[in-house]
Amino acid sequence: MQQIFIFIFKNSYRLLFLLLLVVSLVFTVQSHSYHRSKVISSANFLSGGVYEQINSVSEYLNLKNQNEELALENARLKSIIFNTKDSVAQPKLDSLKGVKANDIIVSKVIHNSYNVYENYLTIDGGSASGIKSDMGVINSSGIIGIVDKTSKNYATVISILNVKSQINAKIKKTNHFGSLVWNGKSTGFVQLIDVPRLASVRKGDTIVTGGQSVIFPENIGIGTINNIFVDNKTNYYTLNVKLFNDMTNLGHVYIIKSKDREEILTLEKKENE
Repeated sequence: MQQIFIFIFKNSYRLLFLLLLVVSLVFTVQSHSYHRSKVISSANFLSGGVYEQINSVSEYLNLKNQNEELALENARLKSIIFNTKDSVAQPKLDSLKGVKANDIIVSKVIHNSYNVYENYLTIDGGSASGIKSDMGVINSSGIIGIVDKTSKNYATVISILNVKSQINAKIKKTNHFGSLVWNGKSTGFVQLIDVPRLASVRKGDTIVTGGQSVIFPENIGIGTINNIFVDNKTNYYTLNVKLFNDMTNLGHVYIIKSKDREEILTLEKKENE
């Protein structure tokens, strides 16, 4: 302990200089949007590289499970090929309403946080792949989240398991809309709020993305109603939705380009003016 005090005493001026330098840099980044965006972009690049290496090791250790999943997926695809009815019922990513095959970017989750209130994912695709902020992220089971920040080769995604996330969604059979949020309690459930009491809802009904979203195409799967809560003081339901996706185990994802988003937002801005 005495050696530590001696070291601090001998280097007090240098340590003070470093402390003041760090404080000044923090204030510079916080008060200037340009510097802040550069720091975030650099952090995405550095953390993305680390997460990619960790993910590679994890994937190697998990090859057995992945092979089993591929075998099941191959069996499902073969059953679709030989069953005309099923092939019609199963929508393909390149046949989503308003989305062309070249408007879909394939990427992979290399880091996934799901144990805090504001969860983010990191994917191994960035601006070089055409990924931009506010693009929707889905997989074969349903929605994942929305792109937040990008660097050249990586991007962060606001997970639907984020208390700040809010996505337009609807009850598939009735088309009644609400806002999809997360209460921060369970990784397997989200909540659809502001659903009018006149809507006919039942446990097991399917919840999908709504037509009012400028980020996600309509009718992308989300989950099924697990519980129905009624606020006696309002005319709205709160629906507990069991997710189709296991948000704790994500692999490849699809980022959806929305060519009409800017046009719609510009038009709505003019209307508000």
